[in-house]
Amino acid sequence: MAMLAVLIPLLMLGVVLVLGRYEELLLPQNDADRRQPAGPPPAAARPAMEESPLA
Repeated sequence: MAMLAVLIPLLMLGVVLVLGRYEELLLPQNDADRRQPAGPPPAAARPAMEESPLA
């Protein structure tokens, strides 16, 4: 039981440290904020403007 009382906190500390490293890998880099804005959608993606039969 004493061995478990020593190993469990050490194991939990290791898990927290590993998750912290994993989180650093997932965060965006500094240059991600400098991306170009998206352009207008291509013409094929826009709905076609149909003429009204009343006009």
